[in-house]
Amino acid sequence: MRLTKYTDYAMRLMIYLGSRPQGLSSIREISEAFSISQNHMMKVVQDLANAGFLVSVRGRNGGIRLARPANEINLGALLRQTEELTDLIDCEGCRIAPACTLPVVLSEATAAFVAVFEKYSLADLVRGRSALGALLGFGTEDRQGDAVL
Repeated sequence: MRLTKYTDYAMRLMIYLGSRPQGLSSIREISEAFSISQNHMMKVVQDLANAGFLVSVRGRNGGIRLARPANEINLGALLRQTEELTDLIDCEGCRIAPACTLPVVLSEATAAFVAVFEKYSLADLVRGRSALGALLGFGTEDRQGDAVL
């Protein structure tokens, strides 16, 4: 199974925010950190804010942050928000569709794939906050250690 770039960007965004010290982050800084278009990142942010994963604060000193602690953000829920997990193949018009069981197999495989994500939270992805922070350029003076908030 292959995830879309949209999900890739969403996961990077959440890892960035989960490993960041307290405070708000801008779409611009996140986009620059990963060399991703601000327009693409804006779409991801809007979607995740509408779904309750992020809080968006407007205005001059605005930005975004996680809506809840990293250990309360399930990766399976995030995956279901960003991916269309149905119909991995298009059986419409296929001659053998009425007798074919491939869709059943693909459905089971998709469920197993999502089940792995269900076992993890964002906190699992940001356990090494210090290392992530160093790679992302966060200052050490405002880092809260490796504790998961």
